[in-house]
Amino acid sequence: MSTNTFIFDPADALGPDWREGRWLGRIDRGDGPTPVIVAGGIVHDMAMVAPTVAELVARGALDPAAGEPIGALDALGLSVDSTPRLLSSIDLQCVKAAGVTFAVSALERVIEERARGDAGAASAVRARIEERIGGGMAQVVPGTDEAAALKAALIEEDLWSQYLEVAIGPDAEIFTKAPTLSTVGWGAEIGIRSDSTWNNPEPEIVLLVAPDGHAVGATIGNDVNLRDFEGRSALLLGKAKDNNASCSLGAFIRLFDDRYTMDDVRRAEVALRIEGRDGYVLDGASSMSQISRDPLELVRQALSEHQYPDGFVLFLGTLFAPTKDRDEPQRGFTHKVGDTVSISAPGLGRLVNTVTTSKAAAPWTFGVMALFRNLAQRGLLSA
Repeated sequence: MSTNTFIFDPADALGPDWREGRWLGRIDRGDGPTPVIVAGGIVHDMAMVAPTVAELVARGALDPAAGEPIGALDALGLSVDSTPRLLSSIDLQCVKAAGVTFAVSALERVIEERARGDAGAASAVRARIEERIGGGMAQVVPGTDEAAALKAALIEEDLWSQYLEVAIGPDAEIFTKAPTLSTVGWGAEIGIRSDSTWNNPEPEIVLLVAPDGHAVGATIGNDVNLRDFEGRSALLLGKAKDNNASCSLGAFIRLFDDRYTMDDVRRAEVALRIEGRDGYVLDGASSMSQISRDPLELVRQALSEHQYPDGFVLFLGTLFAPTKDRDEPQRGFTHKVGDTVSISAPGLGRLVNTVTTSKAAAPWTFGVMALFRNLAQRGLLSA
């Protein structure tokens, strides 16, 4: 469990218009994970409609009137450490992520690769690449003839990279971020590998996608990344991305309706603040208007020739790539234990987590077998 003292306030965690939206998530009322829908500020227990968030979405059973109203969200006393307990907002969904979806992040991945994961070497590499490429790549539409021409020019100048391939080529980078049920939620500790010396948060919009490929809602997330591991080799992506407590999601998922739509996702401004115990403060932002591929195109590429019978969530990538020095000049940013990371976006609220190591974070012990044992004991499973 988390050791922080964050107080859950819907107006902060979901945003000032939280009573106007419909929100999907999970809480533990003392007997195990329970899917809930918040509508008009009232929490509805949906467990008797469907025992998991994944099944609610798959069945399209998202009418709060079918559930049991259990009280106002701002009066429940939700916490990450007590009952009723706030859990990660998803359960059986596969956790997918799209990488290198912004021009700036593409260049940072190239810098990591050229610097071989050495933060100290990154500054000189960044200067050379920016001098040769500049900001022109941001205007290139992936998969077009113009992108192919740029690729040819970069190859000729010995600046081509596998990261640029997925940034401007026809195929997006889609990877599995975390195992089912391993995500952490609002207020929890997030984990950085204890042997990482160059890492950062990745503030992103996350889509909730039904088994039929239809995006039904969105939240905010932190796709924690280890720049040193991935910089040494792209084949270390799994180790750079998938560690204990390394994936966090907003308190609830906002379901799409006429008040919040995919167009709101497309124009979202994602803000980030890192506050260290050492007094270090870093503010950053990621503008979804600068994404190279439309969110629904990323969903299409995630589906590919694949099926997701329990649905999936998809991290859409980030423009944020921290370069502000923290300790030593020319070495950029890396996390320290105790950092508070806040990620926010209009209409989706604010996700807040505290940094620890993946070794020190609460171990992940409640997996699929444990979930179904719990649901069976509660009489929530049926043929």
